[in-house]
Amino acid sequence: MAQLEEGTYFEKERDKLSREITSGFEELLSTTNGLNRKLEEVLGMTREYETIAALWLCFHDLMKQSDLPEGNTTMEEKPPGLPGTGGHVLK
Repeated sequence: MAQLEEGTYFEKERDKLSREITSGFEELLSTTNGLNRKLEEVLGMTREYETIAALWLCFHDLMKQSDLPEGNTTMEEKPPGLPGTGGHVLK
């Protein structure tokens, strides 16, 4: 009879440990899924930033071209001006 009780105790402990392991794996799976969602969000934001950066680069290039004096094609040919004044030159 004592052997039956020990077997029962062993089975109870085994089942308890199995439940703890199962719970740990479920928690790990849930956490991993959350991490994957966050990584997908970060990658999506990175793509958005690349699009915005490309748009600003186009805008910058366009503004740089429209800010050149008549007939000039490079910024080096433009006379120096006061920063923040749109190229205003004091005489």
